[in-house]
Amino acid sequence: MKSRAYQMTARAASSARTAESILDATMELFRARPIADITLADIAAGAGVTVQTVLRRFGDKDAVFAAAIARFATEVFTQRDAAIGLDARRAVANLIDHYEQWAPLMLKMLAEEPHTPGLRDTLDAGRDYHRNWCADVFADALDLPTAQRARRLAQICTVCDVRSWESLRRNHGLTRQQTEQAILEMLTPLLTKEP
Repeated sequence: MKSRAYQMTARAASSARTAESILDATMELFRARPIADITLADIAAGAGVTVQTVLRRFGDKDAVFAAAIARFATEVFTQRDAAIGLDARRAVANLIDHYEQWAPLMLKMLAEEPHTPGLRDTLDAGRDYHRNWCADVFADALDLPTAQRARRLAQICTVCDVRSWESLRRNHGLTRQQTEQAILEMLTPLLTKEP
């Protein structure tokens, strides 16, 4: 009886490792190529498994990408959630750490959105998360009448957006530290309660 239970546990662990390898391979390929150019055979080869294993575990290419991106989103949300309750300087430092790690992949997803409808739900969820994150992190600055609150939240979301990071860091060549300071300087006037 113990041997059978051990075999079942070992099989489950092996299956979980296989799934993780497939998701890792999927994200590595996605970092390098458009989704439309990635085949199940590419994913299987990257994971060191057969196409049949990928299909048996996930069903189809869309399901593999959905699972890989969901895992990515969980990592992103966990990292960003650490900023809730911090002062503005430390919250912005968290945000810039996050963008330094994930912005290239996020920007790639945004660029592919018009051509890959399967990304839309994930990106919409990310946009909702970003808005809620800004509302939670900067809640003290949002204690305003409804219309003013909506405008202020939109401003904060824009300053904290990945495209602001992209503009400062990539387009204008600021260092990571300069980018953090620039975001904080743009954000500071918005953190007062005056409309």
